[in-house]
Amino acid sequence: MLKLEPHQMDAIDRLRNGCILNGGVGSGKSLTALGYYYLKQGGSREFLLGGSYKKMKRPKDLYIITTAQKRDKFEWDKELAYFLLSRNKVDDYYQNNVVVDSWNNIVKYKNKKHAFFIFDEDHVTGYGTWAKTFLKIAKENEWIILSATPGDKWEDYMTVFIANGFYKNKSQFVEDHIIYDYRVKFPKVLRYQNTGRLIRLRKRILIDMDFHRDTIPHHEDVFVKYSIDDYRDIGKNRWNPYKNRPIRNASELCYTWRKLVNSDISRQVALLEIFEDHPKMIIFYNFDYELDILKETFSQIDGVEVAEWNSHQHNPVPESSSWVYLVNYNAGAEGWNCITTDTIVFYSQTYSYKTLIQACGRIDRMNTPFTDLYYYHLRARSGIDLGIFKALKEKKNFNEGKFAKFT
Repeated sequence: MLKLEPHQMDAIDRLRNGCILNGGVGSGKSLTALGYYYLKQGGSREFLLGGSYKKMKRPKDLYIITTAQKRDKFEWDKELAYFLLSRNKVDDYYQNNVVVDSWNNIVKYKNKKHAFFIFDEDHVTGYGTWAKTFLKIAKENEWIILSATPGDKWEDYMTVFIANGFYKNKSQFVEDHIIYDYRVKFPKVLRYQNTGRLIRLRKRILIDMDFHRDTIPHHEDVFVKYSIDDYRDIGKNRWNPYKNRPIRNASELCYTWRKLVNSDISRQVALLEIFEDHPKMIIFYNFDYELDILKETFSQIDGVEVAEWNSHQHNPVPESSSWVYLVNYNAGAEGWNCITTDTIVFYSQTYSYKTLIQACGRIDRMNTPFTDLYYYHLRARSGIDLGIFKALKEKKNFNEGKFAKFT
């Protein structure tokens, strides 16, 4: 039986075409979006509140554009079933098309008309192929966007504003609101103008879900060691000891510093100490050399199941009594969830604040049986680790060029 929570019903009542449903990770955005679609196609509120099912009246074709992982793990299918919908024609109660596909394939649907689109996880910032395809789809169809982190700056809302008809195109948006700093070679926003209108427009399209969490997150910084002398040598000599060549740019400098810091054995020791108290845990990492370290670390422990989610392996979350799930930030920070552990360890830091929030949300779900959730952040007191931490604390992304320039 389906019964939506009060915060979900409240969001449904406020949703309309062209909106962004802004709910924290694990707040139930998917069911809320489907509930909105169901009502728009002639369904009943009673069903959403726990009553009997009422058939929809000739529902529109439904297209859900989501992450590849959510598509492949059939996460949307479980919730579609509540409404007697399925992307499998045999199981679909209606004759409409139900499609669940990834953002990588969005171009396939650019010519669809008179359908209903749910864009899961906001990937329409900027003005690239995905954003341009989204604009074409938005002209001919009903649509909403689901997002846990809808935007940190006004440019993040530009494409959605254009899709809603607030601006004709990117040029008009830029002309009306952005002042660039022409003293630098690359486009850099100096300041925004007419922000009052931007605030009003954002208020019109952003539907916040007021979701009360029963979980209590505990974030703990675990400081580890690193070779100070080697770190200084890399910065002073601009020499990459791993490739035995001069460091070419700021990105390589930061990568070399990080490899030195992240490979220190004290980080592995700290990880094993955490594992003694938490025998089921998810570990996020950045680079392949970190994956090699992690696999080697846990291969020496009997009875521990090791699984991976990255560009090489797509293993499911283990179900044994003792396990570690090694997840690459880029591949697995969003689009899946786990309610069989209360612990995430960040072996190394991500550059992206949005990615960090998404990663934390993998265990912070509405249906988790845990009240206390534990997040361990391994970091050294090196310049690179402290610089990344400062940016994330300020809810910003870490900038390698800016950091290396002033180091």
